[in-house]
Amino acid sequence: MKFVFYTHSLISDWNHGNAHFLRGIMRELVNAGHEAIALEPAGAWSRQNLVSDQGLQAVERFFADFPGLQSTIYDDEFDHEAALDGADVVVVHEWTEPQIVRLIGEIRRRNDFTLLFHDTHHRAVSAEPEIAELSLQDYDIVLAFGETLRQRYLDAGWGSQVVTWHEAADLRLFRPMHTPIKDGDLIWIGNWGDDERTAELHEYLIDPVRELSLVATVRGVRYPDEAQEALRTANISYGGWIANADVPEAFARYRVTVHVPRRPYRATLPGIPTIRMFEALACGIPLVSAPWEDTEGLFRPGRDFLFARDGSEMKAHLANILSDPELSAELARNGYETIRDRHSCAHRVDELLQVLSKHGTSRVRTQLAPKEAAE
Repeated sequence: MKFVFYTHSLISDWNHGNAHFLRGIMRELVNAGHEAIALEPAGAWSRQNLVSDQGLQAVERFFADFPGLQSTIYDDEFDHEAALDGADVVVVHEWTEPQIVRLIGEIRRRNDFTLLFHDTHHRAVSAEPEIAELSLQDYDIVLAFGETLRQRYLDAGWGSQVVTWHEAADLRLFRPMHTPIKDGDLIWIGNWGDDERTAELHEYLIDPVRELSLVATVRGVRYPDEAQEALRTANISYGGWIANADVPEAFARYRVTVHVPRRPYRATLPGIPTIRMFEALACGIPLVSAPWEDTEGLFRPGRDFLFARDGSEMKAHLANILSDPELSAELARNGYETIRDRHSCAHRVDELLQVLSKHGTSRVRTQLAPKEAAE
């Protein structure tokens, strides 16, 4: 089948975690014999910032790292109807401009492809009027990246068929890489952002590192001067942006990492971890998480990773992992096994095809039926 994904950007992962997931999904679809292409707007904020920060070589780097992926940049003159000719499945991401969301719905009325809306953000809570104004009446299915978000859509009447579709790790990229020589104790890969977890980053990352005198590195973007000063005060190295393709090797060079969810997810959309948690565990690095509620049983807390209820417990867990090789190895092994067995992009493609076989148009269900019968 032919899949078309409207995304904020496939090319850029600068402050854009959905690119990680979509790349993995597209690679799994292509590997399974499907066609998968992405469409992204000419003015994509993430891609513009990537080029401003790293130069055009960062764009070239994407095509070198992911040679099997295709992304077309569209502008105001782009013929969307022609681009969707022959498509079986069209997936429109939540960051797509509202007029494009509406236009694709109008095109769907004249065609028989299955149209899905994909939400991987907290705007359904933090910017509810913006989501409420989107024209989703012509969309066959809504994909929500957590059960609490799915319930938001159902309660608001924003979709007749709303299903949970979690993010996951691209195991073609994320895997354990063993390096006998480490660069330090702790690495955290994430973006500072819009004050959505400033206090949490101090309590669960900066303060424990300083108090334990750990050798630590932080990678990510959108760190204001005060954030960089806080890192310097704690003697934490700041390395700026890192290409997602380089993350597995970066994790391999350190002994532990942490997960610090953003406040809107923890407070109003419980049960949804960041994609970095899936990716870190896939790389076999021990992980300690700041509080969040695993309401859907995605992991085995205490076995796959450790929860820290406050900064003091984070400090204790980090000290124990760094001083106990057996504990470190057990956490790394268990976390990787859970991702391998439940949370890879291959798993998510299987789930997507199951959703399409139930809720897709007759055209898509017919194409999927022979495979189901054979199984």
